[in-house]
Amino acid sequence: MSNPACELSIVMPCLNEAETIGTCIRKARKFLESNKIEGEIVIGDNGSTDGSQAIAQTEGARVVPVPQRGYGAALLGAIKEAKGKYIIMGDSDDSYDFLHLELFVEKLREGYDLVMGNRFRGGIEKGAMPFLHKYLGNPVLSFIGRLFFNIKIGDFHCGLRGFRKDSIQRIGLITPGMEFASEMVVKASLFNLKITEVPTRLFPDGRSRPPHLRTWRDGWRHLRFLLLYSPKWLFLFPGAMLFILSAVLFIILINDRISIGNIQFDIHTLMYLAVLIVLSTQLISFYLVSKIYAVNTGLIPVNKDYNKIFSYFNLERGMLFSVILILIGIALGVRLVLIWNEAQFAELHDLKTTFRILIPSILFLVVGFQSLFLSFVFSTLGIIQNHVMLTEDRN
Repeated sequence: MSNPACELSIVMPCLNEAETIGTCIRKARKFLESNKIEGEIVIGDNGSTDGSQAIAQTEGARVVPVPQRGYGAALLGAIKEAKGKYIIMGDSDDSYDFLHLELFVEKLREGYDLVMGNRFRGGIEKGAMPFLHKYLGNPVLSFIGRLFFNIKIGDFHCGLRGFRKDSIQRIGLITPGMEFASEMVVKASLFNLKITEVPTRLFPDGRSRPPHLRTWRDGWRHLRFLLLYSPKWLFLFPGAMLFILSAVLFIILINDRISIGNIQFDIHTLMYLAVLIVLSTQLISFYLVSKIYAVNTGLIPVNKDYNKIFSYFNLERGMLFSVILILIGIALGVRLVLIWNEAQFAELHDLKTTFRILIPSILFLVVGFQSLFLSFVFSTLGIIQNHVMLTEDRN
């Protein structure tokens, strides 16, 4: 719980930062004193072995031991113990200027839940950010974040940011690694928190050793998080586009082969298209299942469109749709058997004609049975969701 007498907690993660932790704390303390802000400095220590804890305590900071390793874990531990109504977090490598946090405090006092720093607007000193991070990693990942979640933030991964403690604790941050930076922005948007950004300057860090950040590994972890929290872009949009494309070509090839110059597409292509249709329906199913699971487990909030899933896709309608597909598949199979009967159950020589019946028959049967069992999965998840909604109503 926050302390009413403490307005601002300045939080820093720490793992062997003896070279710079003292400088960062002195700057943060000077900011609090010069702006007459009741505050504290909290260090989330990840098990430093270079004396960082003693330096931090000597400089007047409160050290919170965090056994679980990771950037996110260290910050979560410190945030939990922070007493301030507002929290400003920043790296303890002296790359951010803790002397000038006025814009963050100003926006927090105006009522914003999350105030992001933007290094591209504030300025990046020479040597402060590696070339790949500056021109590829940060711009690309920030663009993907804006595209997937419709967040108007220019710098997703700025380590200097401020937020209301109660608001951030409400959205349930859990990631222990570097992807914590993305999780905070994404969840703040999903839970409709009020977000803004202010320019901030990035300086070369003051350490003589390499940073903890690993370009490709941590870049992938950020991208993976963005994909996992956006089932629309991971499953629905690729599945829908694949279904439309493969279904249109499948319908054309059912009637006759397609010739483009000397290249001919026939029953072999038809078979591959049937596989793509099955794959696309699975992707769409994965979207629905992952969406429901994410809501049931509290990873993302319920939006007004979510309950429509259970309004339109209930067990009975799903079973009816599945039975129709299965019956079409059986009817095509019966037609094939009748053709075989006309040949007195001997070898069929007109394979192109029979395969144009066989492949759709198998396709309808596979998708039909897949939809049937998926309807039961949705029904089970719906029972869980109804239980959650009833519990929330009672509370």
